Order: sequence, then structure tokens, then C-alpha cells
Amino acid sequence: MNSVHRVVVEADGGSRGNPGPAGYGAVVLDPSDRAVLAERKLAIGVATNNVAEYSGLIAGLQAAAELGATEVEVRMDSKLVVEQMSGRWKVKHPDMIPLARKAAELARSFSHVEYTWVPRAQNSHADRLANEAMDAAAALPAAEDPHEPASATLEIPGVEVKASEAPGWTGAVGKPARLLLLRHGQTRLSIERRYSGRGDHELTAEGQRQARCAAERLSRQRGRVAAVVASPLSRARQTAEAVASELGLDVVVHDGLIETDFGAWEGLTFSEASDRDPELFQRWMGDTSVAPPGGEAFDEVQRRIEKAKTELVAEYGGSNVILVTHVTPIKMILKMALDVGPSLLFRLHLDLASLSIAEFYDDGGAAVRLVNDTSHMH
Repeated sequence: MNSVHRVVVEADGGSRGNPGPAGYGAVVLDPSDRAVLAERKLAIGVATNNVAEYSGLIAGLQAAAELGATEVEVRMDSKLVVEQMSGRWKVKHPDMIPLARKAAELARSFSHVEYTWVPRAQNSHADRLANEAMDAAAALPAAEDPHEPASATLEIPGVEVKASEAPGWTGAVGKPARLLLLRHGQTRLSIERRYSGRGDHELTAEGQRQARCAAERLSRQRGRVAAVVASPLSRARQTAEAVASELGLDVVVHDGLIETDFGAWEGLTFSEASDRDPELFQRWMGDTSVAPPGGEAFDEVQRRIEKAKTELVAEYGGSNVILVTHVTPIKMILKMALDVGPSLLFRLHLDLASLSIAEFYDDGGAAVRLVNDTSHMH
């Protein structure tokens, strides 16, 4: 095989479920005319998005080395991998350390390697290969005993990484409506930890950045998301628009996903609300039928959210749907999926721009796959 001097490596990886069926794709291109010099793709079992992304990078660098390249420009849409490999961000996660070490070892075999972040639309070749690999990973047989979680060793050349265990057996039947529950990004009131219900506050600059990070994460679902549905409030719609733009979808607004009406406590801190109405506040903290002055009781919120959830599951059954909403609606949906009491509303913490996942089946079964995940924030 003839060697080449300089090449472009485009790499991508993804996981359907994070962790879930995962795969990577990589293509080596001639920078002068983008002629394809090599392709790599592989289903790697059950893994996270970041493991798959690093796996694609490693495969691409190995292919470039096999071609005899001396200079490599790596182009990826994973900002995490690009920043870590460029030395600007530290590699902290234990699953990433051996992968980053292997990639760095390969990089040292070239005279020059540079890393460039590109939007997903400019990484379509590697994205297609990664999706083909994920299709293959999804088709791999599960554990024969449904009571034993599936486990696998990822097939990443030169690196052995144990995959995450598959979720436990639920007994639910059919393909669920998978609700990817995304909390909106930061607003002025969230910085000050004030009750923010029906007040229509926009995202801060940091909130916009958080929305972009979430959008990058959720773009892994591209081509498999039926809809992006948002609360009518600006902070949720702005976050949803960032996600929908990455997915090439329009935002569907559903009024039922609006936040709790905190009435006279809107804009107050926890302490200020307690000082204003001490007796009522204490009752509200322990009784979901009690409403803030001029506001909405959690029992009312639950009825509204349950109606919205039922409508969305009926409309998008068997599909992935991203719901961009607020703390209380997300907690309510998780509460329904877990079939637990109201204490969850006061004990569960949800960060800004966090992702949770709940599934609802036609036979009435439900499962929670993820809660308050912020791994996409960097």
C-alpha cells in the first residue's frame, strides 16, 4: 500500500441509551480532494457515548498509521474528546483514562497531530458509519437469562474496557415511549435560587451554553427522535430550540409541561417564602394538596402533568421524545414511572440542563433509565 504524507481523520461514536448499544465510525481522507483512503466501523456492545467517541478516534488514528501518514488532522464533533486530546481539559473519568492514553500513544507515532471540533453536519461520513455500527450493536443478542444482566468486553483495538451492565429485567411488554427529560438552562432567578414558576425568564449566557452542551449530547439521538416538545416558557423553548436545531426538527410546544404556579411566592427565595407565610409554607412542604397563595398545589400539577404524559405517550408511543421542561414536571414524570409517593418531590435534586429518562409501555409498565445526568456539561 502506498503511504501518504498528510491525512484527515474524521471520527464519531455514539450510544443508544448512554450506556446502551454502542458503536463507532472513522474515515481517513485525502485533504486535497477528500478521497476516502480508509474506513473503520465497529459495534462495541454496551457502552457510553464518550467511550464510543474515543474508540472511533483510536480506530481512525490506527488506520492513518497503517497508511503511513506522518501528519494528521483529526476532526470530531465531540468537544470533550477534542479538548482533552488537545490538553486543554483534564481526563478525569476512569473509563476515559485508558482510552485517552491509547489515543495519545498513537498520536505520538506521527510527526504532527492537530484536533479540530466540527459541527455534526460536517462529520456526516463518520456519523453514518457510527450509526451503522450502533444498528449492529442493537442487534446483538442479550443475555439468555433475563434475570442476569448482560455484560461484555468492548472490542477496542489495544484497549480492554468493561461495558456497563444492562438495565435489570422489568417484565414490561412491547416497545416503550422513551421520554428524554431535559431541564432548561440557567436563568437569572436560578442563579439566585428563587422560585421560578410562571415568570417568563430567558436564559443567561451560561444557560445558553448549557443548552448547547445538552444539544450536542442529544444529537446522538438524531434520526431516532420523533419530536422535541417544550414548555411554553421562554427558558424551556430556548433550550429546546438549541436541541431541535441540532436534530433538524421543529419545537412542539405543549402547555401541559409548564412549571408550577408559585403564586405570591414567585421570585422569592426559600427563606423569604417561609418568612412571608410561615404556617402556610410549613403545611405546603408536607401536604401536596396545599397551594401557595394564589398558586397551584402539587396535586393539581400532578393531574396536569399526568394528562400531558398520557397525551404524549399516545401520540409518540414506541418512539424517543425529548421533553424540555422544568423541575416539577420532570419530577412528576419520574414519580409516575417509579410509582412512588410525594416525598420524591422534596428529596430529588435536578440540576440545570440535566437529563433524565423514563419509559412508558402500552401494558402499563414503566422504567426509569437515567436521573439527573450532567455528564454532557463541560
